[in-house]
Amino acid sequence: MRPPPLILALALAAQPALGQSPRTFEVPGWEGRWYRGNTHTHTTESDGDSAPEHVARWYRDHGYDFLVLSDHNVFTDPAGLPDLATEDFLLIPGEEVTSGFEGRPVHVNGLNIPGVIEPRRAGTLVGTIQANVDAVREVEGVPHINHPNFGWAFGAEVLAKVRDDRLLEIFNGHPGVHNRGGGGIPGLEAVWDDLLSRGKRIYGIAVDDAHHFQGEFAADRANPGRGWVAVRAPRLEPRAIVDALEAGHFYASTGVTLADVVVTPTRIEVHIDPRGDFRYTTEFIGGGGRVLKTTGGNPAIFELDGPTPYVRARVIDSRGDVAWVQPVFVRVGDPGSS
Repeated sequence: MRPPPLILALALAAQPALGQSPRTFEVPGWEGRWYRGNTHTHTTESDGDSAPEHVARWYRDHGYDFLVLSDHNVFTDPAGLPDLATEDFLLIPGEEVTSGFEGRPVHVNGLNIPGVIEPRRAGTLVGTIQANVDAVREVEGVPHINHPNFGWAFGAEVLAKVRDDRLLEIFNGHPGVHNRGGGGIPGLEAVWDDLLSRGKRIYGIAVDDAHHFQGEFAADRANPGRGWVAVRAPRLEPRAIVDALEAGHFYASTGVTLADVVVTPTRIEVHIDPRGDFRYTTEFIGGGGRVLKTTGGNPAIFELDGPTPYVRARVIDSRGDVAWVQPVFVRVGDPGSS
């Protein structure tokens, strides 16, 4: 089932104190409709248990609009699966560029790439991540950095030094990636807020990282359907989808569907598409990862009443599923200036 339309219009924040520069939200110039998709999954071309045809069919049959087949250091050409790509289902070419540094895994997905990208290594951890991000950019692909806590590989201090990356996995459905952190190591949402608070423009993706399509679907197996994005784009076409992702024109989810998000000059409204008798809690989060407000209302409403570099929302249902609304950034100065 496809997610219903999500409408987001950004406007002015609450007026600053006398003598201060005005603060305004940056307005995204998005258009089109919403498409549900997954950007990270595996097949028998690397370490999955099912052929590309079977994997693509699973997503198509479960109501997804697009899919990236992202095998480790292998390129699967969607042109080789002509019976699966239709007007309503798009296969975007991709790869999980798989490298490492001193035993730490470095995995960078390349979206909408023309062919296989050879993994790169450098003399530092940051340099290795950067080299693989650059490799994706060099072929006009879009990179996203995968599961930083897998193998406890790297955190915000390292990611803050990487350039020209705009997408980070904040939820990965594989059971061994440690989304929530532990033992003093932050979870991926905390890493995201750390980066945002440092001024890095980065958006949070939820993915499956699915490997297991055969046999039992269980918590300790890497099954599909656990993490996805809903992207607003002018058309179902690879460039349009990946450009919208890089612009933050999407929300990420593990199961919660949003009906509408509206931002006016003084408030943010998150409209949730309810399911059965489920209940929902929405948290509005600002600089430093501080929870600015918690509400059980639908729509969830937040009045803009103070300075913060960004505001994002997290919606949690009574089963524990989550939807993440991408951050809205604040600009200080004349709203009419460029």
